Amino acid sequence: MQVNSYLLLNGQCENAFKFYAKDLGGKIEAMIPHEGTPAADQVPAEWRSKILHARLTIGDQVLMGSDAPPARFQKPQGFSVNIQVKEPAEAERIFHALGENAQATIMPIQETFWAARFGMLVDQFGTPWMENCEKAA
Repeated sequence: MQVNSYLLLNGQCENAFKFYAKDLGGKIEAMIPHEGTPAADQVPAEWRSKILHARLTIGDQVLMGSDAPPARFQKPQGFSVNIQVKEPAEAERIFHALGENAQATIMPIQETFWAARFGMLVDQFGTPWMENCEKAA
């Protein structure tokens, strides 16, 4: 079994996944617009170029998402996509990359009692992220 995060974005899925692929070192495996699929008639004409399904692999992890049509989009709340890294320098790099034009920094990346680095932010696409780099045992 594999459990994956699935992000519903407000018309920015393609840009978000390209950003995540660059910053997280991932590979976009799928970027399927509504147009040309049976779902095309289920969205407004101006929405058909928006993404029906995206799949990004980062190592052996998967992040998926799509554009939620305007009437069905809800701002993400009550969760964060968590990134677990081993090296503090990599934690700093990723946090600052995801923080480019961020909507909010909830907690700047820093050392905590449990982590060599920990930080929380809401990126420019509205996705809440949490990054954790545990202290060596």
